[in-house]
Amino acid sequence: MNNTSKPVYLKLRDIISESILDGEYDEGDMLPSVRAFAVEQGANPLTVAKAYQGFQEDGLVTVKRGVGMFVATGAKTKLRDAQRADFIKNVWPPVKRQMKRLNIKLDELLENNA
Repeated sequence: MNNTSKPVYLKLRDIISESILDGEYDEGDMLPSVRAFAVEQGANPLTVAKAYQGFQEDGLVTVKRGVGMFVATGAKTKLRDAQRADFIKNVWPPVKRQMKRLNIKLDELLENNA
């Protein structure tokens, strides 16, 4: 997937989402501070704050004033459900068309990439 035109704050959200889905951050775990994550990613702290704000608005993180941001209960399930729906709606159809065009069967992919 080519995401070079995607805004930086959305790329940062993707990194955090993947970390939650991969179990790097579990529900209840504290996320890195805005400054720490900005340094780690080479991003502007305001851009990181925008990414974190979106997570807060979506109910994926909770804020404890003066302490930090924490992965909310149910965040992993919400993220997985949203990404699964996006995959089925936006990613799979062109892949399916390409497979049909090239006469690739699903069992071939499963066989060759196990």
